[in-house]
Amino acid sequence: MNQEFLNIIIIIAFGYLLKRLNILQEKDGEVISKIIFKITLPALVIVTFDSVKIETSLIMLPVIVIIYGMITAILGLLFFKNEERELKGSLLMLSHGFNVGLFAFPLVYAIWGMEGLTYFSMFDVGASFLVFGISFIFGSYFSNEGLRLNPLEILKKLGKSIPLMTYIIASILNFSHIHLPDMFIEVASTISGANIPLSLLLLGLFLNFKFDKQFIRPMVKFLAFRYGLGLIVGLVLYFTLPADIMLRSTILIGLLLPVAASALTFAVEFKYSITSIRFIATMSNITMLVSILILYLFANFFFIVS
Repeated sequence: MNQEFLNIIIIIAFGYLLKRLNILQEKDGEVISKIIFKITLPALVIVTFDSVKIETSLIMLPVIVIIYGMITAILGLLFFKNEERELKGSLLMLSHGFNVGLFAFPLVYAIWGMEGLTYFSMFDVGASFLVFGISFIFGSYFSNEGLRLNPLEILKKLGKSIPLMTYIIASILNFSHIHLPDMFIEVASTISGANIPLSLLLLGLFLNFKFDKQFIRPMVKFLAFRYGLGLIVGLVLYFTLPADIMLRSTILIGLLLPVAASALTFAVEFKYSITSIRFIATMSNITMLVSILILYLFANFFFIVS
């Protein structure tokens, strides 16, 4: 397990080194990100869902994630009620959604293999609804222009999410016991092999250890809220939920994943200030480092106790 984590850290560090040496730049990461979300990640989902049997109980995962998102929305409005309008919008956008496809999949695969990917794929279905639903609404509402969306617009965004649509279609095929042609799966399997190394390199490209001092107070407040709430709810469900250990572990780890990368995209779309955009980018990096540490500790010590 330690060797697998070391390999992951080395690839992330290699991506960061490529940036520092100007061999690659963060703008190159935008292209890599599109390749991952539109090609390699959907291919990985197709291969995963075609090769395993999805139990009906897994439907519980997206339901729990969505309910958790609603609870987070209510508590977040109370916890950040005294913040300036745009900062409040940034914090609430960051509070919803999890970086599953880019961050969790490589680490989960190192710990649990294909079985783990199946569980976290179902977790990501619920996370996608949070990102394009609650997070999108909060981001729009607290922007300077105010709320400018409707349910149809949200549905369009959900429909344009290639990973989410792939999850839904692959799940339907799995539950219907319909298998795609072997040649199609073989090609998808070859493409999906690039997902983990590309994801890890991308994490390295986006790593940034610099942040403004003005971010310290909201940063600490946000970390306390996100990880405090995630840890409390995750542990309660882990020890009380009448489900298998893999499902309970998925919930516990999932609620402690880094923030979704979409928050930065929404901030730009809703014309947030440069300061807010920098803050969101900083929080993305900080939560990534915190979650790597949490996953390492979980994989090496938690299961020994459990």
